[in-house]
Amino acid sequence: MTGQGNFRAIAVASEEPKVAEPESKLNRMGDAAALPGFMPGRLPKTAPPADFDAAAVAKSLLRTARAGALATIDRNTGHPFASLVNVATDVDGAPLILVSRLSTHTANLENDAHASILLAAVGRGDPLAHPRLTVLGAFKPIARDDAQEPRLRRRFLARHPKSELYAGFADFAFWRLAVVSAHLNAGFARAADLAAAELIVDVNGAGDLVEAEAGAIAHMNADHHDAVRLYATKLCGAEDGPWRLTGVDPEGIDLALGDAALRLRFPQPVATAADLRRILVNLSAQAQSG
Repeated sequence: MTGQGNFRAIAVASEEPKVAEPESKLNRMGDAAALPGFMPGRLPKTAPPADFDAAAVAKSLLRTARAGALATIDRNTGHPFASLVNVATDVDGAPLILVSRLSTHTANLENDAHASILLAAVGRGDPLAHPRLTVLGAFKPIARDDAQEPRLRRRFLARHPKSELYAGFADFAFWRLAVVSAHLNAGFARAADLAAAELIVDVNGAGDLVEAEAGAIAHMNADHHDAVRLYATKLCGAEDGPWRLTGVDPEGIDLALGDAALRLRFPQPVATAADLRRILVNLSAQAQSG
């Protein structure tokens, strides 16, 4: 597997964009109450401790959701304005959207970058019994000449191939969410507040892996599609089919088949192309023996 593309270090979520926060929040950094969406002290003292890995559930939902409700701040009145957008993720897990300047939500973001995205799992029965995740932060538009743009474009279109029909239009651009916090509701009585560091993957030191991602994906889909299929069917328990690899990051891989998406976590984080090669070989052997 060989790397390709021009890699520039990914900005950590807390680094960009620089959006001014109210002083009441700035002077309370480190206090959970200062983070948007957090509700400390709401649970009764008799509430049982959490019986699930909230960060793992949130990360899985973040990586597998294909669309979400984008909430922006209406530029005319300040009302919350919700709209539906396709969603993908950057290597570190930061949500990505592709939107037109002709859209109301884009005009709102140009006026105030603060926003949130609601991502929800779907299934039979009561919708509120399934996990949903609200991710909060501030969006930054990615210019066509930004060094990150080719990577973000590739990752988004790998998740949403049909978006290539309009991704090149002059009025469309990618926006990246600098995550501040998130709130997970994994079903009745299973809720958790998450800081950005609990949701976003630390990619410092993983530059070799990020640079190698595009080549690794192309190689696996072209030459090892049987292994990719086994990852989905044997290790993730999915139905058989021509599954393809759509994303690689330090904590796992993303798989897709039509509208279906899967997340396969690595047993330990990887940082280099050599690490990735070894872990994919080991996972393939595990799948074949399973």
